[in-house]
Amino acid sequence: MTARRTQEGHGEGRLLANLMYFARALRAAGLPIGPGKVLAATEAVRAVGLDNRSDFYWALHAVFVNKRDQRELFDQAFHIFWRNPRLLEKMMSLMLPDMRVPESANAEEMSRRLAEALHPGQGKDKEPEETKVELDAAMTFSDRELLQRMDFEKMSGEEMARAKSAIRRMSLPLKDLPTRRFGPHPAGARIDMRATMRAALRSGGLISLKRKRRRTRPPPLVVLCDISGSMSRYSRLFLHFMHAVTNDRDRVHTFLFGTRLTNVTRYLRYKDVDIALDKVADVVQDWSGGTRIAQCLEHFNRYWSRRVLGQGAIVLFISDGLDRDAGIGVGKEIDRLHKSCRRLIWLNPLLRYEAFEPKSLGMRAILPHVDEFRPVHSLESLDQLAAAMSRPVKRRLEAAAAWRQ
Repeated sequence: MTARRTQEGHGEGRLLANLMYFARALRAAGLPIGPGKVLAATEAVRAVGLDNRSDFYWALHAVFVNKRDQRELFDQAFHIFWRNPRLLEKMMSLMLPDMRVPESANAEEMSRRLAEALHPGQGKDKEPEETKVELDAAMTFSDRELLQRMDFEKMSGEEMARAKSAIRRMSLPLKDLPTRRFGPHPAGARIDMRATMRAALRSGGLISLKRKRRRTRPPPLVVLCDISGSMSRYSRLFLHFMHAVTNDRDRVHTFLFGTRLTNVTRYLRYKDVDIALDKVADVVQDWSGGTRIAQCLEHFNRYWSRRVLGQGAIVLFISDGLDRDAGIGVGKEIDRLHKSCRRLIWLNPLLRYEAFEPKSLGMRAILPHVDEFRPVHSLESLDQLAAAMSRPVKRRLEAAAAWRQ
């Protein structure tokens, strides 16, 4: 009896190891999977058992798949990882699955991210075959141009590293705004009486008028970035972008929100991006979870808006607009935020789809209160954002309707 219990415990450990390896591959391919989902998958497999392959598939599908666009990636990963029809019997006999894909498998049907996640480093030592191909370069694009237009969600690990390198060199120019303070200027519109009198006392004789004009300064920049599960693939790159902007200019304030609001401004000021992101990862507790937009905006409006939204601040609101509270209270809080800042720009990666429509209640509550609605899913969209930030402010109604055209 003791030997049987030891064997069963060892088998359960092997099953958990298989599920952990499978979840790790899905997470590397871009699915928002954390330790909680691995435990839930283990409980689901225990509930349905290992006798039926279809039950096993749908049990893992119910745990790991949250969105429609994740189904194809999960299906590919499942049939490659658990491809052996007799694998369930092997799992009972404590044998790990063979992860080598047969040569007859069609590599083109598998996502590049999935292939890289399942087989890290595979094929790097192979020398490419010499093939002589004649191409007309008139209609081709360079790797840089392709990388500029590629969606962050479709990038491989190597392309993601190149994108991060390009983001580090980015800057976000903001048009200088006049302040309440004045400075000396020979062609200023106002006469500086104090400077004129001081100059007259020093020199005597004729009075030379001194002039002044308003000083200008870039406005503060406030970034509110969604780090929920639906935004996890994009928020990682946005953190690199926010680190580059924070170290390029002053008065940049960054907040991350999912189910709670976290101020990470002080951590992004580290020059080394790896140290900065490690500090952020330690302090943020709600990575890849749900989203409570109204609750987080209410916290920001109550405790932070008066501190960071002065002197004509510009707010970048980065979110897909999906809210677990069905948009309750979002309209009130986003309206208060819009009235407290000079310009509110909503950056939504879902806007990359041509047939996009704001169907969720959270999106419908946010859209009427933003000055601009822009996509942010590629390096090209970030460049377009930088160009738009340096232009004059558009009228809110015109900007809100621009995306429909």
